[in-house]
Amino acid sequence: DCSEVADRLASGVTAIYSTKGAFAAVKEGGEVLTWGRDDDGSDRSGVADRLAAGVTAVYSTGMAFAAVKEGGEVVTWGDPDDGGDCSGVADRLAAGVTAIYSNDTAFVVVKGIGEVVTWGAPAYGGD
Repeated sequence: DCSEVADRLASGVTAIYSTKGAFAAVKEGGEVLTWGRDDDGSDRSGVADRLAAGVTAVYSTGMAFAAVKEGGEVVTWGDPDDGGDCSGVADRLAAGVTAIYSNDTAFVVVKGIGEVVTWGAPAYGGD
C-alpha cells in the first residue's frame, strides 16, 4: 500500500527499484521513498535522514536495499540477513563506491581503488 507516500509520488520520480515485497522510488534531488512490506525493505525509518537527498541509485536483494549517494557512500536498510545491515563494513562504505552488485541475499561493491567489499548472507557471498 503506497497511500503513505502517494502524494509525494505524484511528480519528480526518476527511478523505481524493488525487492520481492517492497518498492523504493528515487526522486529528483535524490530523496528515497519506500512502500510495501516492512520486512522486505519498505521500513527505512532507521536511515530516513540519510535518504532525504543525494541518492543517485538504489540496488536490491530479495529483502533489502542499498542506496548509493553522491560521493560513493552506501546506505542500507531492510532484512539484516539479506544485506539490510552493513554495520560490519560500514566504515568501508562511507565513500568511494563506484559499483554495486547483488544476488538474492548479499551485496558486493567495488570502490574506486579496486577494493571489493561484501555483506549479507555469508553462504551466498556476503561477509
